[in-house]
Amino acid sequence: MPRSWTLKGRPSGMPTADNFALTETPSTELSNGEVRVANRWLSVDPYMRGRMNDTKSYVAPFALGEPMQGGAIGEVVESNADAIKVGDMVQHMLGWRDEAVLPASQVQKLPDLGVPVQQFLGMLGMPGMTAYWGLLDVASAKAGETVFVSAAAGAVGSTVVQVAKAKGMTVIGSAGGADKCAWVKSLGADHVIDYKGDTPLVKALGAAAPEGIDVYFDNVGGDHLDAALAHARDAARFAICGMIDGYNSSTPTQLKYLMRVIAARIRIQGFLVTPYFARASEFYEDMAAMVKSGALQSQDTVHDGLDATPDAFLGLFSGGNTGKMLVKL
Repeated sequence: MPRSWTLKGRPSGMPTADNFALTETPSTELSNGEVRVANRWLSVDPYMRGRMNDTKSYVAPFALGEPMQGGAIGEVVESNADAIKVGDMVQHMLGWRDEAVLPASQVQKLPDLGVPVQQFLGMLGMPGMTAYWGLLDVASAKAGETVFVSAAAGAVGSTVVQVAKAKGMTVIGSAGGADKCAWVKSLGADHVIDYKGDTPLVKALGAAAPEGIDVYFDNVGGDHLDAALAHARDAARFAICGMIDGYNSSTPTQLKYLMRVIAARIRIQGFLVTPYFARASEFYEDMAAMVKSGALQSQDTVHDGLDATPDAFLGLFSGGNTGKMLVKL
């Protein structure tokens, strides 16, 4: 019988295992135009924490007692739609479960790029699109500029590092711990800051970028955002992708250097990746070329089995991943 994870209770602060429940659901017959997908890979992402709250946002909250949702890659095992065939590998948003039944219009066949399918949940999926468009479109980053990336060992941040280097930029990444910093350095970052080290972040960034930064790609918020404000050059651009530092906190971040927005004429822009889905072919063409040239490398942190999904998700908030966090079914 198919199984799925549901939200048992809404967390206050950091979620725990008690907020989730694994349930069995009867298998249903396909309606006209529907497909049945056996999920092979599940994605867990920081934005899912916001969906656990019963608040208005850019995406609806998870409903208590109902299967949770998220990115997934699976194989079509039954089809009642002409456009999707049994055996097709597809991407969709009914993750957190081992079987998905949904309209064929809500799945996307994976393009044939000659890469492992799980990359379409990482570098060639939503995280990769977030990195690519956030850096090149939202922040308008150009060759010769200096880019600061927080959470540079994560799925989005590590892609930003590599795309920026491939496009001729100087890159400063921030990561937690010696191993992650070494990995970010191996990706081509010119400087890597260990935010868990003894040197205050604002001082460490000043040493890495004595002439300042042109672009900040923000995955963290908090002290990272404040340090970027402190060292921004005139007309710097900040692409605000996520603020994981505050996802489980009710204490507002104190930004000591916020006033520099005026004097340095800093442009700070939050963004969502969804409007860029319409430009997927453009993204695939450029990213696939960089992958094939060896300019881009991916690394995944993989948890095995549906039962491990909450542990994988919670690991996002304790530094448990290098690269993309995935669940393999």
